[in-house]
Amino acid sequence: MIGLDTNVLVRYLAQDDAKQSPKATRIIESLNVDAPGFVTIVTVVELVWVLEYSYQSKRAEVAAVLERLLRIKEIITERADLVWKSVRSYRENKADFADCLIASCSVEAGCSRVMTFDKLAATAGGMTLID
Repeated sequence: MIGLDTNVLVRYLAQDDAKQSPKATRIIESLNVDAPGFVTIVTVVELVWVLEYSYQSKRAEVAAVLERLLRIKEIITERADLVWKSVRSYRENKADFADCLIASCSVEAGCSRVMTFDKLAATAGGMTLID
């Protein structure tokens, strides 16, 4: 198993760098179920941020990328169950993906609520707004 940094995934997805994209493609396409790639939760959050802010990808496009990533048998995503929950919440609400993931992780850890000063995270992400 090999870890995959955000920039490898971005170069593979975007195919926008003449030197790095072919290298990323070789790595990704060499993966198999016996020698998979590994993507951390931090990498997933960074990937969403890069797609939204650097590539101006729409929420539905980003959610579709994440869903495809989660379905690839040759790539293991850390805490895929929580990432799936977060993707569904992100697709259905206006909260940032990171806020959806924070809420999912907190609930999974047994938290009764997640406190925030972020109004959008409270209304769309299921957190509790601090007055």
